[in-house]
Amino acid sequence: MTANLRPIMSVVKSPFAHDTEMALLGTAALVNTAGRAGERLGDIAELDRFAEQWRWTGSRRYDAPELDSVRSLRPVLRRFWEADADAIVKQVNAILREARALPQLVRHDGWDWHMHATSPETPLVDRMAVEAAMAMIDVVRQGELHRLQVCEAEDCGDVLVDLSRNSSRRYCSTTCANRVNMAAFRRRHNLG
Repeated sequence: MTANLRPIMSVVKSPFAHDTEMALLGTAALVNTAGRAGERLGDIAELDRFAEQWRWTGSRRYDAPELDSVRSLRPVLRRFWEADADAIVKQVNAILREARALPQLVRHDGWDWHMHATSPETPLVDRMAVEAAMAMIDVVRQGELHRLQVCEAEDCGDVLVDLSRNSSRRYCSTTCANRVNMAAFRRRHNLG
C-alpha cells in the first residue's frame, strides 16, 4: 500500500531544484491519499508511514487531531491543481501568512542546503502546507503550471507532477497507464 503513495519519479533533470521537486511530489502524494482507492491515511500509523516515506522532519504529536488536520489539508492543496496562477498566488500568500513563514536555508539528514520556512516545532500540517506553498512559488515563477496535472485515466482523478523533459506524462502511475492501454488494445481488437 505504501508503494502506491509515491508518484513515478523522473530520471530526467526536472526544471526545479531538488527540494522543490520533492515538495511537489510529496504534495501530490498527500493529495492522492484521499484518491480513488479510498482513504490512505486511515489511522495514525498510516500517517506515520507517510511522514517517514516523504521524510517529514520535525516535531509530531502522533494523535487524532494531527491526523485530522493533515486530512483536512488535502482539499486545500488539491486546489493547486485546479487553479490558475492568480488563484494559486493568493492561496500561497495566505498559507505563508497564516503560518508566519520565515524562509531560511538549512542542511540536515543528508540533504544539502535547501529552503525551510518553518521551524521544526511548527505543527506537521503547517509544515506540509508551507512546503507545498514554497514549491508553488517556483512553479508559478518559472511558468510551469502545466506540470500540475490530473491523471487522464477515466476512473482515476489522482493528481501528478509531470517532471518529464517534454511534459508528456498523462497518468499518475504505471497502473493507470497500463489499464488505459489494455482497454484501448481490447477495443481495437474487439476483445470486449
